[in-house]
Amino acid sequence: TNSEGDPDHITSRGALDPKSAAIRQLSNSPLRLRSVKYRAPRSSVWQEKSWDWAVSEIAQRIKKTRDESWVASVNVDGKDVPVNRTEKIAWLGGGTNNNEECYLSAKLARSLGVVYLEHQARI
Repeated sequence: TNSEGDPDHITSRGALDPKSAAIRQLSNSPLRLRSVKYRAPRSSVWQEKSWDWAVSEIAQRIKKTRDESWVASVNVDGKDVPVNRTEKIAWLGGGTNNNEECYLSAKLARSLGVVYLEHQARI
């Protein structure tokens, strides 16, 4: 398998993103977990859970935290200004994400009202 960039491209000048080229190694590694592992609070035992359970649990926790910490407006100079945000959830993008994944995850985070949004590349 070979990947080549366009040497005439105005932005990349033919350079490729090394993360994208190495993604196959990340997803096909024999060391990669293939199932959900969950450790309950104050437990020392990891349990194997289903993906359906994990997605549902994550969604419920995000919704609960967002609902409990939602800020619809703030008072600025005696006037209520709408902000529609939560300050109890933060989002951190990973270094192996490509541009498209970063764009979509940032859109998701902003749609949830997240204001603390960062990426590993900036830290």
